[in-house]
Amino acid sequence: MHIAGLALEVDGAGVAWRSTSYPGVEWLPLHVGAEGAGAPGAPGARETAVLIRMAPGRGYPAHRHVGVEDVLILQGGYRDQLGEHRSGTYLRYEAGSSHAPVALGRADRPVGAENPACILFAVARGGIELVERHGRQEQR
Repeated sequence: MHIAGLALEVDGAGVAWRSTSYPGVEWLPLHVGAEGAGAPGAPGARETAVLIRMAPGRGYPAHRHVGVEDVLILQGGYRDQLGEHRSGTYLRYEAGSSHAPVALGRADRPVGAENPACILFAVARGGIELVERHGRQEQR
């Protein structure tokens, strides 16, 4: 669902982003549930609310949602198996659904107004399972 009129300009440079093991992908934890153990999708996480920043052309590997994940794109956009999603779009990924989001734009160009990073707010419940990592399934 696209929310008409919702347009934000986020100054990501001022945010204390944390690195992930995926190049060009950073996150900022806002809330990690009682059993949470760290980054988005960590094993045992009950509910995790985070901001995620994906540089243009960068993203997460294919993964399956253990529980429901809600996403609101604040800036830029990404594409996955469901299509292209831009700023102001709300998405819900049901438990058991899979995708591999990649930020719109080009990794070989500087980040800027014409090639923005994708910044999104996400609430994940139950973590994720990676479905492609060196040919085997891996839990995160």
